[in-house]
Amino acid sequence: MNRKRFVEISTGFAGAFATIPFSGLYEIYHPSEKSAGSQDNANELSADLVICGGGLGGCAAALAALRNNLKVILTEETDWVGGQLSQQGVPPDEHPWIETYGATQLYRDFRNSIRLYYKQNYPLTQTARADNYLNPGDGSVSKLCHEPKVAMKVLLNMLTPFIESKRLILLTDYKIVSADVAGNKVRSLKAVHQIQGKSILLTASYFIDATELGDLLPLAGTEFITGAESRNITRELHAPEKANPESNQAFTACFAMDYIPGEDHLIEKPRDFDYWSNFKPDLKPSWPGKLLDLHYSNPATLETKELAFNPEKTDTSPLLNLWTYRRIINKNNFKPLTFQSDITIVNWPQNDFMSGNLIGAGPEEFKKLIESSKQLSLSLLYWLQTEAPRPGNGRGWPGLRLRKDIMGTEDGLAKYPYIRESRRIKALFTILEEHVGRENRSLITGKNNNTAADFYDSVGIGYYHIDLHPSCTGNNYIDFDSLPFQIPLGALIPERIENLIPANKNIGTTHITNGCYRLHPVEWNIGESAGSLIAFAMNKKVTPAKVRENKNLLLDFQNLIRSQGIETSWPGMQEK
Repeated sequence: MNRKRFVEISTGFAGAFATIPFSGLYEIYHPSEKSAGSQDNANELSADLVICGGGLGGCAAALAALRNNLKVILTEETDWVGGQLSQQGVPPDEHPWIETYGATQLYRDFRNSIRLYYKQNYPLTQTARADNYLNPGDGSVSKLCHEPKVAMKVLLNMLTPFIESKRLILLTDYKIVSADVAGNKVRSLKAVHQIQGKSILLTASYFIDATELGDLLPLAGTEFITGAESRNITRELHAPEKANPESNQAFTACFAMDYIPGEDHLIEKPRDFDYWSNFKPDLKPSWPGKLLDLHYSNPATLETKELAFNPEKTDTSPLLNLWTYRRIINKNNFKPLTFQSDITIVNWPQNDFMSGNLIGAGPEEFKKLIESSKQLSLSLLYWLQTEAPRPGNGRGWPGLRLRKDIMGTEDGLAKYPYIRESRRIKALFTILEEHVGRENRSLITGKNNNTAADFYDSVGIGYYHIDLHPSCTGNNYIDFDSLPFQIPLGALIPERIENLIPANKNIGTTHITNGCYRLHPVEWNIGESAGSLIAFAMNKKVTPAKVRENKNLLLDFQNLIRSQGIETSWPGMQEK
């Protein structure tokens, strides 16, 4: 008898805060079901491709592989797909041309589906409903600031037809714990359910590591790099003199809040508040004073920069108002009484956790670091409620309310920390600052450049300035101009392992160039190209490395992905 297991994809609390109740049952077939090539053994599943990590890269890889006729297993260690956009609670960081070019068509379709979701399900004002470029939160960080759960729902809608046709198995709450490797190939992975503890063996011809920290790389024996390379090795203008594999960017426990004037929503004083309220980052160059303050280091100049915070007057200060910076709901976009308040995401300099490195941390140390980062974020909220300056001589905004429902968690913090840096494969080709950094490239070419290096094996494009947050080893911001860039296929292929491809922040970048390849649309493009690559390689019966080596195969592959909406060059760049 065929048996099916149903898993409820939780979207948080459906209490007083919920605007639209939602409870979706998404079908995950029992391992004994003959779907996606499953085995008779109830503890085994097999498919053409196993993708580990349900973030933007993982979901894009799955959709690309599925549209090219592969059968796929997608695992995710939380209960939300969407990665940095949903489970981590970070509105999309994008370039200014995102609405028309500079991303894949599928990514733009995804963005448009988010807008459509609001128009179909929310009581928008007439003006907001008529806006083709609706930005639900009108946050200054992005042209599309929205609730994390909406991204999760839209992604599930995109995946559901493949789940229903039994070509996709979605395994939420599963973490990969080990790999079976023979020679240069991965044969299988062992996944364990985070809550129930049961394990499943996953076998496939190919595997994709779309985890947030590159977790498959050490398990599969794939050669990788962490932290900062030395200038002597990479010749990068902004690289340090000495390499430091521990030097990874800060991570952040994000949360959401709204503001109800005249009400008291003071949280219990966090356990570590006294520590964090007096904490002064020990960075080089130095940080201006305490972390919990409305000053920080200007990322570009490292001079002291003043910030504003005022949830009552959002358009009068010349300073950046943190309230509107990552605002995901502007109540004025909705009919009266739909929302009591705007809602904003707190992912600020003040809750960047610089005091520990998640990469390589054992299970207990990992938990300890996550808990410490949460204490920092809760301490920031408590400081805002009790001590943050108000206009005049006032202190504290007790009307700030922690919105646990937005993140779908009991403690109100995001389901997973916002990760900016991962293990990175030792790739066939490594992207250096000289390829994408404006100043470094000018030094190499002897002229001012408008675009980055033209890669013959391009499988996508993107843009963001090179943005490195303070590191856990005491380095302050590194932030400088980059150029609109391409994604070279060589950066997606490991030096040795033949059937494992990265699809997140774990491609062949350096510590420096990770700073512009780590953002939402670029991660999506990497994933979409990775899923397409595996389907193409399987169809041609060659390895991904052979696709790059063979001029005709490479051209055929590039023509295929272009026909499916993946841009491989910026306007004005020579098309290969």
